[in-house]
Amino acid sequence: MKSSSLTVLVIDENRIRASIIEEGLREGGYDQVRIIDDMHGLARRIAEINPDVIVIDLENPNRDMLESFFQISRAIQRPIAMFVDKSDEASIEAAVDAGVSAYIVDGLKQERVRPILKMAISRFNAFSRLSRELDETRGELENRKIIDRAKGLLMRSRGLSEEAAYALLRKAAMNQNRKIVEIAQSLVTAASLLDPGASE
Repeated sequence: MKSSSLTVLVIDENRIRASIIEEGLREGGYDQVRIIDDMHGLARRIAEINPDVIVIDLENPNRDMLESFFQISRAIQRPIAMFVDKSDEASIEAAVDAGVSAYIVDGLKQERVRPILKMAISRFNAFSRLSRELDETRGELENRKIIDRAKGLLMRSRGLSEEAAYALLRKAAMNQNRKIVEIAQSLVTAASLLDPGASE
């Protein structure tokens, strides 16, 4: 995605600093920049703008303010670059846990905005890819368990070998134009209805 096609939301109560960030972004090729300088109804306004990436600049954030931003970060699933003037170890850890892609202590300089934003987007994409791969792996593992249960049921009820049980599942899947895991799930569900102890 090109810089110019991204909508960047800048959140900063200080309008002067927000305009510095905006200028840095526009110089870096980000044309679609929106600014929020009033924190009331923040989550709703973020949802309305639906930005591709968010830059948050906080002069001296207190614990409550940081926590509310971290909750928003968890909910919106977008790359977030957060600039703070001062921080402590607990806040940095909380930012990482909340999914903040770049947490920059020691304020903001205009020329740093673009490279930090690029890094935030890159980190967010890498993290999203890892999360997706983890979900896929978990799904495959769950599917394998279901297929193994179905094979076990067939082996016990029909006296089949493991290979023959799998071949039967595969044949049924091909005949019904369905996935093997769907056939296996149907079998496990049916067995649990007929004999609640059978699908264990």
